[in-house]
Amino acid sequence: MRAGIPEKIRAAGGEIYAVSSEPQALAARAARDWHLGFEAVGDPHHEIAGTCRERGWLDLFVNERLGFLQASAGAPDWTPTHPKGYFQPGVLAVDRGRRVLYRWRGVPTHRNMGGAVERPTAEHTWTQVAHALESGANAGDAALDGDPPLDSVGIPWPIFASLLVANGWFLNPRGFQSSRAVRAAGGRLLAFVAAWVGAFAWLPTLPVAAALAAWTAYIAPKVRWVGQEFQQVEAPAP
Repeated sequence: MRAGIPEKIRAAGGEIYAVSSEPQALAARAARDWHLGFEAVGDPHHEIAGTCRERGWLDLFVNERLGFLQASAGAPDWTPTHPKGYFQPGVLAVDRGRRVLYRWRGVPTHRNMGGAVERPTAEHTWTQVAHALESGANAGDAALDGDPPLDSVGIPWPIFASLLVANGWFLNPRGFQSSRAVRAAGGRLLAFVAAWVGAFAWLPTLPVAAALAAWTAYIAPKVRWVGQEFQQVEAPAP
């Protein structure tokens, strides 16, 4: 929206839609709350995504593990809104003749926090679409964009996992509900590390080390579980 891409798409005779694996009520609320300026369509049963895959347009990765997101949301009825899991991000542009003008799919890894960040920039996407339109119908379908300029980059997984632990007050890793929560978790993590450094500096080493070892043994299985919940695709399929 900030780059004015929807207006350029409409000027070319097209339209833009956001497709979400959430139900329609939540998709519509997101479009309203985020002031998208274009329609958001709920696809909880992956019917639209499935059609795109069947037509050979775009095959999105899907994460069926919802335990961590449900625990972070704190709502026992959250999971049924994703009866088939949630599909990872993708971008698809087609013309009226069903020719693929542009396509990209996110490959979820721990580096991009399970697909939470790293999208092709809007300007790059529109440039590729415009070029495909100018090339004419005989140009054929666009290949999958494997290396677009990205609008953001992830952070190392150990740091991200530590922030999740800090967000759960070092007892249970929890997801973030806002950017403010991320900043708060960062401050909490620094204080936590400083407290342990101070403890080792001023208190008897053996009991402090024992306490740290006990906490590490407690939190390690929870961190491993979170790592399994965040989808990690080792190598993208062709």
